[in-house]
Amino acid sequence: MRMRETLDFLLFDWLKAGDLTTRERFAEHSPETFGAVLDTCEKIAREKFAPFNRLADTQEPHFDGERVHLPQATHDATRAYAESGMLAAAQDYDVGGMQLPCVIEMAGNAFFSKASVAMGGYAMLTSGNASLLMAHGTPLQREVFAKNEFAGRWFGTMCLSEPQAGSSLSDIATRAELEDDTDPLGPRYRLTGNKMWISGGEHEITENIVHLVLAKIPGPDGKLIPGTRGISLFIVPKRLVNERAELTGERNDVALAGLNHKLGYRGTTNCLLNFGEGRFTPGGRKGAIGYLVGKPGEGLRCMFHMMNEARIGVGLGAVMLGYAGYEASLDYAKQRPQGRPMTAAGKDAASPQRPIIEHADVRRMLLAQKSYVEGGLALELYCARLVDELHTGDDPAGAQALLDVLIPIAKSWPSEWCLEANSLAIQVLGGYGYTRDFPVEQYWRDQRLNMIHEGTHGIQALDLLGRKVVQQGGASLAALAARVQQTIERAIQTGWAPQANQLAAALAQVGGATKKAWSTGEPEEALANAVPYLQAFGHTVLAWLWLDVALAVSGDSAFAEGKRAAARYFFAYELPKIGAWLDVVARREPLCREVQADWF
Repeated sequence: MRMRETLDFLLFDWLKAGDLTTRERFAEHSPETFGAVLDTCEKIAREKFAPFNRLADTQEPHFDGERVHLPQATHDATRAYAESGMLAAAQDYDVGGMQLPCVIEMAGNAFFSKASVAMGGYAMLTSGNASLLMAHGTPLQREVFAKNEFAGRWFGTMCLSEPQAGSSLSDIATRAELEDDTDPLGPRYRLTGNKMWISGGEHEITENIVHLVLAKIPGPDGKLIPGTRGISLFIVPKRLVNERAELTGERNDVALAGLNHKLGYRGTTNCLLNFGEGRFTPGGRKGAIGYLVGKPGEGLRCMFHMMNEARIGVGLGAVMLGYAGYEASLDYAKQRPQGRPMTAAGKDAASPQRPIIEHADVRRMLLAQKSYVEGGLALELYCARLVDELHTGDDPAGAQALLDVLIPIAKSWPSEWCLEANSLAIQVLGGYGYTRDFPVEQYWRDQRLNMIHEGTHGIQALDLLGRKVVQQGGASLAALAARVQQTIERAIQTGWAPQANQLAAALAQVGGATKKAWSTGEPEEALANAVPYLQAFGHTVLAWLWLDVALAVSGDSAFAEGKRAAARYFFAYELPKIGAWLDVVARREPLCREVQADWF
């Protein structure tokens, strides 16, 4: 219940999520219906996901040459999730949705990420896939593909990366040749190419898998257009369907080349897929059949539709893995006896041992975890609340400006610092933490992926310093600074005045470093230290959120005092780190871009 109490406090006391019910879209909801959704998610996660998290890790997906095998528990858990209606949680009532606010949808999904992030991965991919089709697909594409994904009949994927391209999508080589531009399901193309790191790319959980595939349509000369301009988006079902959403009985030319064997996150299949290699011959010829989504050349624009919520989702998953480790190490620290009090006369070996939570250094490690995971949860819910402002509020432009600058932080900050939380959880357990008898080692392994997928740390840093803080003359940075300033002004009148002044100084330091990084106008100089900038920026944002959260806490309960202690910890131990990070940014430290490859 510890995490639920914090979740409810952040949602209803801090973010005032109950106020959203005054808006037309959410008018049929109430704080009680929001609570019921959270209750349902918590129950399913507790009963269907959490008990099988270790099983999904140890019984890795395996391929027998024909089909991929997963534990029955994964089938049962994903079915229970689909039956709950959460796949379509934020969608319109008329497509089977619940019209939930994004902030409530994310809060509900937090329980699944905490219980088994890998088993929950199939649902996150499917919901994102279908949501994209609702925004950019034709009416028939929405009816045939999106609605069946929301219903849980079919699951979905995102096929972006390729073995030779990695994160550099401009270098993808998957080719799409027009076959029939009159097909009712959309202009029909034949795709050939290979896609790597495709989560959920092959399984038998559902009768079909709807792949969303980025590929390039060749130009008039038959050559692929360089860069991102030529990238288009296609629906490529594993099994072909007709316009009534019935399986035709024909297998599309999409074949599993192999499963990737991962450090963690093992419960989600991760695949190398071959499109159009000729293993299957739909219509009597090789080539994977794909239906164009949107217009040719607009594939990336369509994909970016789901970027905000996907990156919040990844950040939330990182937070909840950190949270799971924090709770496990906290329980252990309360029960594990070791060591005795140190007095001026030394230790009394005859006195009873005390629980390790009474040692200051263990409390330091627990406080660090608490500040990372509860602060991270506040960050993700705040961003989800901004998504609701973007769609239903009276200042969408202001919400977009804030989201632009916060999304790189929402994805990257928990991925780094909740990984540190998981590492500290192992440390609290000592040698036991390093064994598979306790869950904290798996949480760390599962967590390590989050710094990589949905845009690596370096990519998020380049996005933040290279685009977001300088776009429109620094409008997004100014919007954030204004929000931070509001919190500072409220805090300065309270006992949090020292932290308010510390935050004001940090904000000024970030602003000054931003200007100095770009003072020469040379991108290579400015961006060479983008990751330290991202780290400092993220810590400043988290300090702001902790101060804001602390101002919302009332009373002197253990719950309230715990929140205040975590906030104080962040200002005392974490925020001072930004000086070293911003120093190399401000003076455009040239070492990393000037060091020669043969010096290593």
